[in-house]
Amino acid sequence: MPRGSLLLVDDDRLVLGAMADWLRDQGYRVVEATSVEGARARLDQSRLDLVVCDIRLRDGSGFDVLAHVRRQARPTTVILVTGYATVETAIQAIRAGAFDLLTKPLEDRQLEVALERAMRHPGLTAEGDCLRDQLEPRFANRAIVGKDPRMREIFEIMDRVADTRATVLITGESGTGKSLIARAIHRHSRRRSGPFVEVACGALPDTLLESELFGHVDGAFTGASGSKRGRFMQADQGTIFLDEVGTSSPSLQVRLLRILQDFEFEPVGGTQTFRVDTRVILATNDDLAEAVAAGRFRQDLYYRINVIRIELPPLRERRADIPALAQHFLQQSVAQTGKRIAGFSPRALALLQSYAWPGNIRELQNAVERAVLLGRHDPILPEDLPSELRHAPLQVPCAAKGQTLKKALEGPERQIIARALHDHRGNRNQTALQLGINRTTLYKKMKRLGVDAHSA
Repeated sequence: MPRGSLLLVDDDRLVLGAMADWLRDQGYRVVEATSVEGARARLDQSRLDLVVCDIRLRDGSGFDVLAHVRRQARPTTVILVTGYATVETAIQAIRAGAFDLLTKPLEDRQLEVALERAMRHPGLTAEGDCLRDQLEPRFANRAIVGKDPRMREIFEIMDRVADTRATVLITGESGTGKSLIARAIHRHSRRRSGPFVEVACGALPDTLLESELFGHVDGAFTGASGSKRGRFMQADQGTIFLDEVGTSSPSLQVRLLRILQDFEFEPVGGTQTFRVDTRVILATNDDLAEAVAAGRFRQDLYYRINVIRIELPPLRERRADIPALAQHFLQQSVAQTGKRIAGFSPRALALLQSYAWPGNIRELQNAVERAVLLGRHDPILPEDLPSELRHAPLQVPCAAKGQTLKKALEGPERQIIARALHDHRGNRNQTALQLGINRTTLYKKMKRLGVDAHSA
C-alpha cells in the first residue's frame, strides 16, 4: 500500500528525478513539477497529501506554491526546501503556513523523518487556523505578556512556531523568563497533552548528563545498576527543554547534533537504537556565536539549533512592563499567603521602574514576594521593598545597537521621571516643577513611557 501521495517540485531535473525515484522506493506515490506553474497544474488535477517544494524556482518561489495550496483549502501539508537557510526565511516559512523548512543538501534520513511527521499530521495548517479561531487569545500568562514592541514581536513568533516542530533557541540574560517562554510554546502546541521535560544542562557533570538525557543500560558505568530511561525517551510525543545548552561538553554536542538530525539515539553503554518524536527547545545565556569562534561550541550544532531564535530583552530595557509584571506577582503571592494587599503606592511603583534589575524578572518576583511576606502596608510602600531598590543610583543605559536616538532616550527619561516622582512622594505638581515641565506634559510623558500610568 502507498504511504501517501506527494508533489515534488524542483527546477533541477537531475535532483528532481533522483529524489522522486528514491521516494517511490520508499512507498510514496510521487508526481513531479519543475516550476510554479507546473506545480499549480498538478495540484489542480489531483488531491495530494504532501508537497515538498524548493523555495527557489525559475518562475517564482516555493511560497507561491504554498499560497496556492492554502487557497485550495485542502488538507495538504507543505514542506519547503532551501539551500540558503536564514532565520528570516524560517520565520517567513512558518508564518506563511509551511509545516517544515529543510535545508539542502537533503539527507535521505532527514527527508524521511520529515515526511513521516507530516503524514502523522495531515492538514496541519488548515486545522491550525480553525483551532486559532476557536481558542482564547494565546499566551495569556501575564508573567510573559508586555507592552514592549520587542515582546510583542516575540509573542508573534511564538504564536507562529507553537504548532510546528521547529527547533527553538531562546537566548537572554539569567532570569529573563526563558523557561516561561518554553512552557508557553509547549502549552499552546499540538503536543500540549504530551510531557514537558526540562533539563538544566549546567547542573550535572558530563558523564551523568548523557545518562540523564539518553538513559543507560545495566553496567554501563560504575554505579549503573539496572537500566534507565533517559529524558528524551520520557519526552516522546511531547517537548524537551534543554536549558544552559552552552555548557554542554564536546561529546554531548555530537550526540545532540545527531538526535536533532535523525531523532535517534543509543543509551549510554547500549547498542539498541531508539527513535523518538520529540520537540526540542533550547536556551542559553551565553553568546553561542562567540563560543563557536572560540572553539567551545560546534558550528554545525549552532546552525542546527539556531533556526528559530527568540532573544529575550532584559527587564531594564522593558520598564513599561514592570507595573503589570509586579501586579501579577503580587496577586500570586497574595493567593499563596492569604494577605489582603491590593497593589503598590505610586512611590513604590516609581522605585520599581527606576531600578536596574540585574536579576531581571526573577529578581522582581522575589522582591514582590518579600514585600508581601514582610511588608506592613496596603498598598505596598517604598519601605516594604528591599533596601537595594530604595538606595540604588539612577541607571542610565546606553543605546542598543541599531536603536534610534528617540528610542534610546526613552529609558533615561523614564527613569528620571520615576525617580523624581519617588523623591516627591508621588506629588505630580512638585515633580513637574522640579523637571521644568507643566503638569499636562508630565501626564503625557508618564502615559507614553508607562511610568505609574494607571494611578497618574
